[in-house]
Amino acid sequence: MKLTQYIYLAWWFVRARFFGRRKPLQTVLFITDKCNLKCKHCSVYGITGAKHRPFNDIVADLQWAYNEGSRFIDLEGGEPTLYKDGDKDLNDVIAAARQIGFFSITITTNAQQPFDWVNMDSLWVSMDGVGKYHDLIRGEGAFARLEQNIALFQAHQPTKGRKRSLTVNMVVNKLNIDSLEQALEYAHNNESIDKIAINMHTPFAGTEDLALTQEQREHVIDTVLRYKRKGYRVMNSYSGLKKMRHVEKLKNRCWVTSFIYPNGARGYCVGLQPQQLPLSTLNSQLSTQYTPTDLCAHCGFCMSGEMASVFNFCPDTLLAGLSLRM
Repeated sequence: MKLTQYIYLAWWFVRARFFGRRKPLQTVLFITDKCNLKCKHCSVYGITGAKHRPFNDIVADLQWAYNEGSRFIDLEGGEPTLYKDGDKDLNDVIAAARQIGFFSITITTNAQQPFDWVNMDSLWVSMDGVGKYHDLIRGEGAFARLEQNIALFQAHQPTKGRKRSLTVNMVVNKLNIDSLEQALEYAHNNESIDKIAINMHTPFAGTEDLALTQEQREHVIDTVLRYKRKGYRVMNSYSGLKKMRHVEKLKNRCWVTSFIYPNGARGYCVGLQPQQLPLSTLNSQLSTQYTPTDLCAHCGFCMSGEMASVFNFCPDTLLAGLSLRM
């Protein structure tokens, strides 16, 4: 990482922490809502009728996000490895992001088809438990395909230069909570996996029955903390996990991450209905908080706790963030 990039991060933090500047540092860009699965907890699938976004629109959104202050871009779907627009594919989107100047490009995949060909900096693989627990949410055979494609990715790591990191991300809900410890063990013992990140289900419309009770939430946090203390490679920081125990008490900082949805709408929270913030919205309006308060009180995104810890100068969270992105 270049010295100028560290300077930018420090300057962004000073302006945000001490001068109240509310501009995003990260952008999650949904390049398609087309997918090869239909998961029980998904809030994105088929928003636009399972279509890929036009490449030129994606490039315009990348430039907009960069101009707003974002320096980290996460490309998501649907399933981003399926993306096609004429002769353009996911690697063309990544190349455009690099040319614009983003510090790091991440993709999130369900790992149902090979992704060793993708030129991202880091990779998030959605793994919602081990074996039958994952398949219960994502469909029969999904876990076997995930294992196969993770192994293929590991086999095709570059022999020289920077290794592309792979983090598995588990969203804990009532269907897979019994697989939490098994998933922590699996990630720790799999040499292809660098770390595991734990989130909890956020009750989007139509998925409320999957949300954890407060007692279950506390059980998840205590379990992850216990494994982290034993040296397991957990992405979440101690400070961030502890703050997720009572997320309703956190000061909302959703503006740190901006979201661009499959239909081009922009907002701060993945739980927003996309039509609430149309593509034509002026950049200056992005400083307004659009996040629904009912979702905030039950937010399961670990980033809520991590951001709260960053703004409270928690060293372990700062180091975890740099390790993830840099």
